[in-house]
Amino acid sequence: MEMQSQNKNYSLLIVIINKGSTDLVMNAARKAGSTGGTIAVARGTGNPDVAKFYGIAIQPEKEMVFIVVDVEIKDKVMKQIYDEAGLGTAGQGIIFSLPITDAVGFDPLPNLEDVEQKLLDDNAEKSE
Repeated sequence: MEMQSQNKNYSLLIVIINKGSTDLVMNAARKAGSTGGTIAVARGTGNPDVAKFYGIAIQPEKEMVFIVVDVEIKDKVMKQIYDEAGLGTAGQGIIFSLPITDAVGFDPLPNLEDVEQKLLDDNAEKSE
């Protein structure tokens, strides 16, 4: 089996969020055009003095959400996630991105509207 590298411009979004708040992230990402992500359990180790200084409680149990997006929608997805799951929300999430220089093992990301239309078409066929 031949391995082919996909050199399309992608970015990896990494969101670190309080445990139990990943739905906030994924709902926001989908609104902005993302199609999915991967969730991993994590544990934070912050500076205890920061919690005292800022007056916030640091929750050590975290989850990380990894989302691959086309660079054309990266800023839109990041803003939507931060608006709905950022530091000013219950999720207290932070987000950053990394460029992806090569990708192997996944097809080009589908357009969200195409996926929704296919689901509608499939449901229509089932009801006939």
